[in-house]
Amino acid sequence: MAMRNDSSVTEFILMGLTEKPELQPPLFLLLLVNYVVTVMGNLSLINLICLNSHLHTPMYFFLFNLSFIDFCYSFVFTPKMLMSFISERNIISFAGCMTQLFFFCFFVNSESYVLTAMACDHYVAICKPLLYTVTMSRGVCSLLMSGSYMMGFAGAMVLTGCMIRLIFCDSNIINHYMCDTLPLLQLSCSSTYANELVVSIIVGTVVIVSSIVIILSYALILFNVLHMSSSKDWSKALSTCGSHIITVGLFYGFGMLTHVKPSFAGSVDQGKSFSVFYTNVVPMLNPLIYGLRNKDVKLALKKTLKRITN
Repeated sequence: MAMRNDSSVTEFILMGLTEKPELQPPLFLLLLVNYVVTVMGNLSLINLICLNSHLHTPMYFFLFNLSFIDFCYSFVFTPKMLMSFISERNIISFAGCMTQLFFFCFFVNSESYVLTAMACDHYVAICKPLLYTVTMSRGVCSLLMSGSYMMGFAGAMVLTGCMIRLIFCDSNIINHYMCDTLPLLQLSCSSTYANELVVSIIVGTVVIVSSIVIILSYALILFNVLHMSSSKDWSKALSTCGSHIITVGLFYGFGMLTHVKPSFAGSVDQGKSFSVFYTNVVPMLNPLIYGLRNKDVKLALKKTLKRITN
C-alpha cells in the first residue's frame, strides 16, 4: 500500500499513557511484565497445540488462531508504548503511524471474527454432536479462518486508506500511546466526515455481525442445555462454553468502554486507561483463561513438561 502523504506533517509525537513522572516507573514495570507474560503465554499455548496431537481438533484450531492474533497484536504498539516511558519524545513517522493503525485494525477485526467462529463451533459441538466431525471439517475450519483474516484485512485497508487521505497541517502531537482512529481524526485539518462515516460502517458491521452470531449461537445452546436431563451434560456444556464467554465478555466489554463515548464529560486519560485493558490486559488473560480452565490444555502441558524433563 503506497503511502502518499499530502500533509505538512511527516511525523507524530505520541504523548504516552501519562505525563505524571511519579507514575511512569511503576507503569513501565507493570506493562513490561504484562508484555512478557502476554508473549510467553500465547506462544506457550501455540506450541502446546502444535506439539500435542490430541489438541488437533477444530476447537483448538480456533484457539491456536486466537493466540496467534494476540501474540502478533502485542508487538503492534506495546514496544512503542514502553518507549514513551524512557524517552523524552516518543516520535513515530507518518508511515510508521499508518502501519501501526493498519495492523491494529487488522488484528482487532480478525479477533472479532475468530471469536464468532468459535461460538459457531461450540453450537455445533453441543447442539449437533453427531454431525460435528462432518460439519466442522478441516475445510470448513480453514474457510472460517480465511474469511476472518480476509474480513479483518479488508476493514483495515479501508480504514487506513481513508486515514492516509486526510491532511495534517497543524499539531502533530497525539494524546495517546498509539495511533488510533479517533486521536488522529482530532488532529486532521481537513474534513473528517467521510472517515467518521467509514469508521461507523466498518465498526458497526463487525460488532453487529459478530454480536448476532454469538448471541444466536448461545441462545440455541442455552435452549438445548435446558432440555438436557443429565447434570453431567450440563457440566460438560458449561465447561465447553465458559472460557469463550469470559473471553468475549472481556473483549467486547473493554472495547465498548474504550471506543463508545460516555454521556458525561469523561477525560482523555480515562479513555486511555480503558484502552490499556483492551489492548494489553485482554491478550494477556486469554491464554490464562483457556489454560487454567481447560483439562486438555493442562494435560498437554504435563505431557510436554514430562517430555522435556526426560
